[in-house]
Amino acid sequence: MSTNGLISQDTIVALATSPGAQGAIAVIRVSGNEAITIVNDVFKGKDLIKQESHTIHFGTIRDGEEVLDEVLVSLFVAPNSYTKENAVEISTHNSKYIIERVINLLIKRGARAARAGEFTLRAFLNGGLDLSQAEAVADLIASNSAASHQVAMQQMRGGFSNQLRKLREDLVHFASLIELELDFSEEDVEFANRDQLKGLVQQIYSVITKLIQSFEQGNVLKNGVPVVIAGKPNVGKSTLLNALLNEERAIVSDIAGTTRDTIEDEINIHGVTFRFIDTAGIRDTEDVIEAKGVERTREKMKQARLIIYLFDPIQDRIETVQQQIAEVKDLNIPFVVIINKSDLLSDEDKLEYAILNPLYISAKEQTGIEELKTELLNQVNLSNINTDDVMVTNIRHVEALQHTQVALERVLFGIDNPVTSDFLAMDIRQSLHHLGEITGTVTTDDLLENIFSKFCIGK
Repeated sequence: MSTNGLISQDTIVALATSPGAQGAIAVIRVSGNEAITIVNDVFKGKDLIKQESHTIHFGTIRDGEEVLDEVLVSLFVAPNSYTKENAVEISTHNSKYIIERVINLLIKRGARAARAGEFTLRAFLNGGLDLSQAEAVADLIASNSAASHQVAMQQMRGGFSNQLRKLREDLVHFASLIELELDFSEEDVEFANRDQLKGLVQQIYSVITKLIQSFEQGNVLKNGVPVVIAGKPNVGKSTLLNALLNEERAIVSDIAGTTRDTIEDEINIHGVTFRFIDTAGIRDTEDVIEAKGVERTREKMKQARLIIYLFDPIQDRIETVQQQIAEVKDLNIPFVVIINKSDLLSDEDKLEYAILNPLYISAKEQTGIEELKTELLNQVNLSNINTDDVMVTNIRHVEALQHTQVALERVLFGIDNPVTSDFLAMDIRQSLHHLGEITGTVTTDDLLENIFSKFCIGK
């Protein structure tokens, strides 16, 4: 692994809490060989250099004789810190002025401003986390539901990494035996039992296939379920979005064609995030802007995980509704049929529409909304997912697993159609290489910079 361009002996500093956030306390993080010394130079209290790791000390931060703030200083002596370096966390009052003064003071004393993700990058480079665990840190910060939080925690604690590590260790064992055969190529000997190797590769292939298949659900848990609210103009799509969000998010009007572009927002339903997309009403129109909105609606429907198709029984009779449903079915995407304005329907009317197996709601009166939420959970079937299972949520990981799968297929072909040990060894090395890309055993400076640049400053 090449990391020459990323390894730094500098002591870095950054605000670890969210900038601009309301609250009483802010935390400034310092990490590096000189972290304790630099903070000690501006701290009036106990001599921090003489204190033990994982201790907290009250005192003041001073710029010369000027007291900037009363603070709590938490000490983490290497290697017992997040970064595996000497680290200090300074809890100050949450004043922008104080934060800037303290950080600038530490920079004057020898620290430098940390780059995005640099603390976690150092944790990775110093062996505290592997690459997939480091990426899970970013997922944990971004998690906005119980499910996404649990999956991120499971990955950060090494569930995914441990499974990959075991697969890789087993494959390395056979790779070493194949490599040994190359040293005795003139004697035509086999140290690696081909039947055992085939069994192992098939086992690894099966596990990788399951991991790849888990991405669809894992990605949904991480990023939310995209749900398109579709239907003809003026059937109540925007009113339904507002009812689901419990706020006036979309403009509601009796004028058909008011929504000309997609409007997106999300809510959490029993630990699962749903991303609702209100769309332009589907109809033929000569209005150029509205026509583009309808085109976007059709594109969003194709990309959705679930479609809520809304009907207004006052506008459409059942024959028209059935025709529209047939068009939605052609997309092969799960959908829920919703009859809006149900408060205007008689029991006899409902009997006529029963053949569609719809849900009846009144978006305006906010009736039937809770039943709709329950149906959404049933449709995506995420409530039964065991988030303790290893689950792939990162597209980079999926691509590496797919490349591993291809290399393993070549290994199996080589075993069944005996090829020389050097070709077999090359395919096994490729498999190991792609598995290593996930955990960071194999990586490049460019890859690391790309991953960690997406982190927030201070993490």
